[in-house]
Amino acid sequence: GIVGEFGLAHKSAKGEKQEKQAVDLAKEAGECSKMIVMANEAYLREDWASAIVHFNRVLGITLDTPDMLFMKAQAEFHTGDYYGVISDTGKMLKNYPKHIESYQLRGEAYFRLNEMDMAVKHFREGLKLDPEHKGCKEGHKLLKKITKKDKRGDEAFEKGEYQNAITRWWEAMNNDMTLLSFVRPTLLKVVKAHIALKEYEKAIEEAQKHVGNQESVEGLHALGEAQLAAEKYQEAINTYQKAFDIAPEDEKRKCKEKFSEAQTALKQSKEKNYYKILGVPRTAQQKEIKKSYRELALKWHPDKNTDNKEEAEKMFQDISEAYEVLSDKELRAKYDRGEDVFENQGG
Repeated sequence: GIVGEFGLAHKSAKGEKQEKQAVDLAKEAGECSKMIVMANEAYLREDWASAIVHFNRVLGITLDTPDMLFMKAQAEFHTGDYYGVISDTGKMLKNYPKHIESYQLRGEAYFRLNEMDMAVKHFREGLKLDPEHKGCKEGHKLLKKITKKDKRGDEAFEKGEYQNAITRWWEAMNNDMTLLSFVRPTLLKVVKAHIALKEYEKAIEEAQKHVGNQESVEGLHALGEAQLAAEKYQEAINTYQKAFDIAPEDEKRKCKEKFSEAQTALKQSKEKNYYKILGVPRTAQQKEIKKSYRELALKWHPDKNTDNKEEAEKMFQDISEAYEVLSDKELRAKYDRGEDVFENQGG
């Protein structure tokens, strides 16, 4: 009867649906294996960007393919997408906490981002699983070598041993000059040390390497500071202007201040320049100002210069005036802004 026919029809509809699902699955499986082949081929010919695209497609339709995920992370490492590496190796380690290669790769990605503490942590995790693992061992060794030299450089700088600091920092950088996230900030420390040594041309040269590699606000500010110290006022003004132009909104104000400082320095260079009189850079700390004042005051004391008393008196007066202004926080700030320091000072 009707009910029976309906049952058959229902059965055949159900059968068709299952058949269609089976066909779709087979098609999907075919597509998937085709994508896997394409991903592997791109990976083998080191076309990393294409490999990532194909791996993403595969990972989008498969549930648990750790080998694909790890190969994708390796490809990301080669394209310089270190945050991608950290994300994907993180997924790997969540599901496979004993996958040493993921610890190594994740450590190397952190290393490239100059996040040294995190890098050490991952290399050590890998070495806990296998103390003789070549990749983790080498990564850990290189990292310790670089951070040790860097720390020694920082310590030397703090003690005022600027030449020693420069040597240590270069030793750290020369381990791997492609490690830009470490090399770039370290090069700026080298610039500061050269300025402290009054080696202004060398400071400019090193800062220009930084800017030449990639323009950044920090790099341009370091270059501007070196140019200012070398009394290349107009060049410093131009550099600070460039920094202002590329700076994000939240850094514009600081850049504007630097630019104004350079303009003030140019104006003052045509008048009496207190920094020049004491022979210290504009960034000098109080300690340096005091030391320089004492040395110069002794040298130019009129009692010590009987044969050129007049010149000595003028010099001594200028030195005292310069010290009076630069050793006083408020007066120095006024002077740095280009304002009149003394009430009766003519414009």
